[in-house]
Amino acid sequence: MIVLEKRPQPSRNWSMATPLVAVLATMFFGGVLFAVLGKNPAEAIRTIFWEPLFGEFAFYYRPQLLVKGAPLVLIAIGLSLGFRAGIWNIGAEGQYIMGAIVGAGVGLAFYPMDSFIVFPLMVIGGAVGGWAWAMIPALLKVKFGTNEILVSLMLVYVAEQLLASMSLGLLKNPEGFGFPGSRNLNEYASATSWINQDVGMHWGVAFAFIAVIFAYVLLNRHMLGFHIRLTGEAPRAARFAGVKPARLILFCLGTSGALAGLAGLFEVAGPAGQISIDFNIGYGFTAIIVAFLGRLHPVGILLAGGLMALTYIGGEIAQSQLGLPAAAIQVFQGMLLFFLLALDILTNYRIRVRKSEVA
Repeated sequence: MIVLEKRPQPSRNWSMATPLVAVLATMFFGGVLFAVLGKNPAEAIRTIFWEPLFGEFAFYYRPQLLVKGAPLVLIAIGLSLGFRAGIWNIGAEGQYIMGAIVGAGVGLAFYPMDSFIVFPLMVIGGAVGGWAWAMIPALLKVKFGTNEILVSLMLVYVAEQLLASMSLGLLKNPEGFGFPGSRNLNEYASATSWINQDVGMHWGVAFAFIAVIFAYVLLNRHMLGFHIRLTGEAPRAARFAGVKPARLILFCLGTSGALAGLAGLFEVAGPAGQISIDFNIGYGFTAIIVAFLGRLHPVGILLAGGLMALTYIGGEIAQSQLGLPAAAIQVFQGMLLFFLLALDILTNYRIRVRKSEVA
């Protein structure tokens, strides 16, 4: 009989190995999925993981890794701070949307003024938009003890309706011949986030690296970071150490909201270019996978963001070259989180085989 036996203490080796094993399991079972769909599994896996980096057109796809990876890393860094403290922000997608709306709104309010001050004001607007949206579940939890998971998640759908409203109303391009969507910010020099479009470099990429450094220093060199880690690992000990839960909730949710808002602003002012009904493509939810795949560690999140960006780009190539449906690629990405969480049980438990007792 196979049983799970609790370890005296979590296994550090399994904690480090689980992401790699989860990736390998995803590749294997993803190959099975592709075979069921009538595709060559080896060719599909090779296309997803090899073509963007070393294929014939890798020179075009490599910059896209920065474009896709930056918002994932930026959002995941913010989420990881809360997750480490046991504060579960599942609504980063809504905060991402609100950051884009407010940031783009600030830029369009100054249109067509040519000034270096426009983009910094947009950055502030994006951060404030995401922060304010995250403060709703934060304040409700602090004041009334509501569940931040449900509140933050439900607010995503509210944000999506606001996005549609803005695309069709207040931020709609008056010169757009009636089509929904705002002006193209890439055509407004004062409001674009691009630094060098040929290499995929925009301010979101720079801020993602800054966020990684900030989070690393905070968690390893600052008392607040110690309080975050202590609250997640030993809540009772944290209370004795003088940690104020309300303050921690406001900080973690506020920071994750601000970073998600910045990701939205840099996306709308760069790769996306405009506020549109279908602006959001799930970065806020995918970033949850990135956070856990990176073991909630800033450097791990940076690597995980690159890997997830690779599946995005490789998945698009597989769709165009092999005819794989988009839903299959989404299932493939979802498998990664499933196997990560499933295998993570081995960090705290070991598998034992016992002889069944005969009555």
